[in-house]
Amino acid sequence: MALVRVALDARSYDIVIEQGALDRAGDQLARFARGGRLVVVTDANVAAAQLPRLDASLRAANVGIEPIILPPGEQTKSWRHLEQLLDALLGLEIERGDHIVALGGGVIGDLVGFAASILKRGCHFVQLPTTLLAQVDSSVGGKTAINTRAGKNLVGSFYQPALVLIDPATLDSLPPRETRAGYAEVVKYGLIDDPDFFAWCESDGHRLLAGDAAARTHAIEKSVAAKAAIVADDERETSGRRALLNLGHTFGHALEADTGFSDTLLHGEAVAAGMALAFRYSTRLGLCPTEDAARVTAHLKAIGLPHDLASAHVSADGATLVGHMLHDKKMAGGTLPFLLARGIGQTFLSKDVALDDVAAFLDQDRADAL
Repeated sequence: MALVRVALDARSYDIVIEQGALDRAGDQLARFARGGRLVVVTDANVAAAQLPRLDASLRAANVGIEPIILPPGEQTKSWRHLEQLLDALLGLEIERGDHIVALGGGVIGDLVGFAASILKRGCHFVQLPTTLLAQVDSSVGGKTAINTRAGKNLVGSFYQPALVLIDPATLDSLPPRETRAGYAEVVKYGLIDDPDFFAWCESDGHRLLAGDAAARTHAIEKSVAAKAAIVADDERETSGRRALLNLGHTFGHALEADTGFSDTLLHGEAVAAGMALAFRYSTRLGLCPTEDAARVTAHLKAIGLPHDLASAHVSADGATLVGHMLHDKKMAGGTLPFLLARGIGQTFLSKDVALDDVAAFLDQDRADAL
């Protein structure tokens, strides 16, 4: 078992990483049960694959489950399903001292976390992430949100969980495409400030994707430790350091918006393409060596992740994509900060990027790929 602490004074919590942790979850979660029960929110796919394991473990610890099962997919991060979830939780008489368990990927984690932050002005929640993307990124750090017609994650809150319990064995039930999408967030940590970890991804990332338990555990522990350190230093993204975690996301969210936040382009796939674009744009600006940008593109392509507009199934021109960026929640005073790079492991935040130049770059990048 590996344990990583997120140090946030009174809001500190543990991230527990253990193969088979879901089968022993009762040992960790019994202390959160009130009246011998826990409310578990999940989606239909995860309920079929993982809920019986959690149920058996909790019952062995004399804890019963009250399940709330929502539809799978990004569309569940919506006003409609937030209202549905809140009504269900109120119907189960959730109190402020209760803990709601989020069992699922990033959609369920984000939705449950936001619901917990506003229900009765705040109750508690626990993250049991079941996808690679959620295990290495979205379950840690307390960012919760839903999507709106205006864009992704525009309504939400910073709200930390009481515990994150990660079982890498849950990845066995995922389609390969979803695991690959989550792997983009693993690569991100190497590109931000750890070139040795990116080199590990180049040499050993394929083992993670093939199901190697040791590779999975190493990548998850390395990723959450990196994120925990950044979150502890800049919980609410005020100093700028936490913004580094958004590498690839400004481009990526625009790609997601253009594909309708649908299964055409999964979030992790959009981040992968966004990171490749960020590195190539940094090369255009004379900031990043061409060979570093080429390494990023080559690795993502070798893994089977999108690395340009065509492989992300995006046909919009640069001006349209920049139009999507104008709805980004990071806009401040009419300026959109961009994560750029001086090389692998040398990501930095730039606040003087000209959006018309970004549009021209996107058009040229598409033409260069033809």
